[in-house]
Amino acid sequence: MDTQTQILEAAEKLLDASPDRDISTRAVCEAAGVAAPVLYRLFGDKKGLLSALVDYGFDRYLAGKRAVSYSDDPVRDLRVGWDNHIAFALAHPAVYRLMYSPGFDTVPSAAQEAFDLLREVLTRCATQGKLAVSPDAAAQAILSANIGVALSLVTQAETYHDPGLSTRVRDAIHARILVSPAHRPAEVPDGPAASLIALQLAALLRERPSSLSEPEQALLVHWLDIIGAEGQR
Repeated sequence: MDTQTQILEAAEKLLDASPDRDISTRAVCEAAGVAAPVLYRLFGDKKGLLSALVDYGFDRYLAGKRAVSYSDDPVRDLRVGWDNHIAFALAHPAVYRLMYSPGFDTVPSAAQEAFDLLREVLTRCATQGKLAVSPDAAAQAILSANIGVALSLVTQAETYHDPGLSTRVRDAIHARILVSPAHRPAEVPDGPAASLIALQLAALLRERPSSLSEPEQALLVHWLDIIGAEGQR
């Protein structure tokens, strides 16, 4: 383990153990076995250390996301992704609070990558006709709920102690944005069926090249998104 990682690991352990969710650079140096000038050279100050800890958290979280082997069933992959997100938060509570803190001056770019990885799975759902809203709308709904549950579990464990909470919220969100087998286009009225087909075509156009020019394809996807959204109202 290099010195920088050693300091970050020590800072995370101290944050996890801190009753007031705060740490001192002196305590971090003592825990890591380094002199204060080493910490200041690597991170600048305490704010720089905490910022680096956020990056370190996202690095590990995204490494886990990238390492996942997707199945042929994107809906299953959605469920696994939600559960892995919660598991990471519970394993790294202090760092997770920092990663999704509302006090950021600028949101870490890694947060956008996490959103994009989720949207990729949802686009696979859409191409199979299993998504009732656009991938963007679905990603916003899922990730905001996932983060909300995770933060509740790690910041208010005495209140949010029901072990089935995460699963119930996950299934409720998925039921709202996914198409059940009983309501596939061939078995529903024309309006909703057309909107689902429009969403599926839009997802396919985003994923696969066509003979259309880039502006033509962008316009077609835009109109398909509108048709899909209108039909779900």
